[in-house]
Amino acid sequence: MSGNIYDELKERGFIAQVSDETAVRKMLDGEPITFYVGFDSTASSLHAGSLVPIMAMVHLRRAGHRAIAVVGSGTTMVGDPSGKTEMRQMLDETTIRTQGQAILIQFAHYLHFDGTNAIAVDNADWLLPLNYVAFLRDIGRHFSVNRMLAAEAYKLRLEKGLSFIEFNYQLLQAYDYLTLYRKYGCTLQMGGDDQWGNILAGVDLIRRVEGGTAEALTFPLLTTASGAKMGKTAQGAVWLDAMLFSPYDFYQYWVNCDDRDVGRFLKIFTLLPLDEVSRLESLKDSEVNEAKRILAFEATKITHGEVEAENARKATAAAFGGKTVNPDPAKGQFGMGDITVLPTTAVPRARLEAGISPAELFTEVGLTPSRREAKRLVEQGGLYVNDERIDTVERLVTVKDLGPDGGMLLKAGKKKFHRVVAG
Repeated sequence: MSGNIYDELKERGFIAQVSDETAVRKMLDGEPITFYVGFDSTASSLHAGSLVPIMAMVHLRRAGHRAIAVVGSGTTMVGDPSGKTEMRQMLDETTIRTQGQAILIQFAHYLHFDGTNAIAVDNADWLLPLNYVAFLRDIGRHFSVNRMLAAEAYKLRLEKGLSFIEFNYQLLQAYDYLTLYRKYGCTLQMGGDDQWGNILAGVDLIRRVEGGTAEALTFPLLTTASGAKMGKTAQGAVWLDAMLFSPYDFYQYWVNCDDRDVGRFLKIFTLLPLDEVSRLESLKDSEVNEAKRILAFEATKITHGEVEAENARKATAAAFGGKTVNPDPAKGQFGMGDITVLPTTAVPRARLEAGISPAELFTEVGLTPSRREAKRLVEQGGLYVNDERIDTVERLVTVKDLGPDGGMLLKAGKKKFHRVVAG
């Protein structure tokens, strides 16, 4: 580990831009400071891309600094135009508040809020009661429209149209920083690199209104080696909520990452010491699979706990063991091991007796995003029931496919498995 937590964050790849590197390094090397990161309540769960700021917060907490997690129920009612080519969908306050509470519960898993060293707040508490005219007189007068329009976030939107309500977003985020500076002595705001202009606006507002000094730090907006946005798959977002994206699927997301991504993912998404990361990063050819398994286990453990991580590891070993699901020793076939740890769906026996189309069943259990995609995979020879390739969409899945344990294994492509049992 580096001597200064700033240097470790930099070595791990967390830092994109910083307002004053010398000042930030010095402040993080001295007495504990208070920092914050804000997350708008645009969904009921955060996703894998959200782990970049979360893991940075975890590192700073471990170094002794005080964390404030801000759920942006207030700013969500306006909508952040940063990084968006179109206006965000407007949500009602009840939905926003409910989603905000769900996000706070997720945060608690990583930061362990104690009300002193790790604090959770909702900016709706100070934004919604604002008197608009008073706010414009006290805060709005410090903002230059010319400078705001020059910001990258607004320039991108001006081409397609920027609504007046979105134009207010920067003022509200800057006011968040000012409020946290006043109430908690917060002197560092962190966020994604698309937030750079908004965070600097808060730094400037604190200087103008309070004569105080505050700093800004942003994280890179990660993409995978293939160019995909971090935390996204062809089927959708890699949610942190186990009800939306199972721990097994979460494990699969990491263990199946591109070889080129393993090193930087180990640095950012695990707490492994950097010397161990260097060892794993140096592995070549088939040995890189060891690094992927460690990445998947550590990332899953942080988000879902060690028990779920171990279950996912065992399930993966069973699914990818290269052995037969319903073995016949007389034919030289041997079992896969304990496949009961795989994600499992119970299907009424009556439905299996009647027969279910593969397109319907594979889509129902989440192996394919749609029946159309399932049919396409059938045509390409990519769907299997147990060890048998489905070669026609007319081929029904029935009770005859159940093994001695009352279950069957569905497989889509080379890496997606799901167990079905008769309910």
